[in-house]
Amino acid sequence: MNSRLASVITTLLLILGLNAAIVARADEPSVTITSPEAGAKLDVMEQHKLSYEVVPGPRGDHVHVYIDNVEVDILRELTGTYTLPSIGTGEHEICVRVVNKAHVPIGIEDCVTVHME
Repeated sequence: MNSRLASVITTLLLILGLNAAIVARADEPSVTITSPEAGAKLDVMEQHKLSYEVVPGPRGDHVHVYIDNVEVDILRELTGTYTLPSIGTGEHEICVRVVNKAHVPIGIEDCVTVHME
């Protein structure tokens, strides 16, 4: 095999390997809360939206929203927004957790702590 052909084959294998790694990472279970941001100071008199993106993975089915470790809703959409219920003043933890069909958390979650003023 000449060196040019070997170089082309090596480059193609590298590209294919990188694409496979990207696809593998895209399928990994994850939850990302995009809003509100961690540490945000929010007005207790206003409505606030929770924006999220979820990759449930093979064991996950849907997500539950928790405020201060208390379940407040079930969401079937894996990407979207949700209007948070009224939350009193003080510091609060908001979490989105992936659950299975039996509604049992599978350990994939994202949480943010906000301060309601």
